[in-house]
Amino acid sequence: MKTAAIQHDITWEDKDANFARLRPQIAAVVGKGARLVALTEMFATGFTMSSTTLAENHDGPSTQFLREQAQTHDIWIGGSIIQRHPSVRLPYNQFVLAGPAGQVHRYAKMHPFTYHGEHEHYSAGTQSITVDVEGVRISPFICYDLRFADIFWERAAETDCFLVVASWPAPRRAHWRSLLTARAIENQAYVVGVNRVGSGGGSDHVGDSMIIDPAGETVADAGSKEQTILAEVDPTVVARIRAEFPFLADRHT
Repeated sequence: MKTAAIQHDITWEDKDANFARLRPQIAAVVGKGARLVALTEMFATGFTMSSTTLAENHDGPSTQFLREQAQTHDIWIGGSIIQRHPSVRLPYNQFVLAGPAGQVHRYAKMHPFTYHGEHEHYSAGTQSITVDVEGVRISPFICYDLRFADIFWERAAETDCFLVVASWPAPRRAHWRSLLTARAIENQAYVVGVNRVGSGGGSDHVGDSMIIDPAGETVADAGSKEQTILAEVDPTVVARIRAEFPFLADRHT
C-alpha cells in the first residue's frame, strides 16, 4: 500500500487556513497513488494548550475535514485533533483516521507531554488501537508516545506499520530520528513518522518526517522543508523479516 506523510507548516490556531493549505497537498499526493495519507499532530491548530477553547465534538470541523477528504479522494487519511469526550473533564489529543466508506477510528494520546504542560490541558488516553487498512495493520501513536517503547511492544505482533504523528521540536530532532528507527528495528515493522515544519506556540519544528522499513532502513526522508514523502508499505515484507529473524519470539514483556 502506497503510504504518504505530508510534512506541512501550520497556521497557529486557524483551522480554516490549515484546511485550505492541506487540500491541494492531499490532492497532489493522491495523484501519485497514495492510499493512506498521514497529517501531523494537531494539524488544524498547531500544538496548542488552548484545549478547551478549540476542542471539537466527534463531528466537529476537523473530523469533517478528514471524512470529506477520505470520501472525495477514496483514501484513508488521519491526523490528531483536539476532541471533547463526555467521560473526561479535559479534551483528548486524539488521532482520527477516516476511511473512504465513512469509517472513523480514534486513538487518544496515552502520554501527554508533561514537560510542556500538556497533561494540564489534555486527558490521557488509556488504550492503543490497530486498524486494518486495505490489508495493512496500522497502529497509530502521537509524538511523545514515541519515547515509550512498551506501548509499541504491546502492539507489535499484530502491527505491520506504526504511524507516529508529531509536533516534535527542533532541539530534540536527533531523538526523533533515532527513536523512529529504534521502533522499526525492535518491532520489525514499518514506521511512518510525520512531523510539522515551521514555528508555533514558541517552538520551532524542522520536520524530519521519515518512512522506515522493518529492517530499520530509511526508505523516505523529508528533510526540513514542507513536502510530502511516499513509500510502499508491504505486510509480506514484515512477515518475511520476522520469519527470517524471529526476534520477537524472545521478547518477554
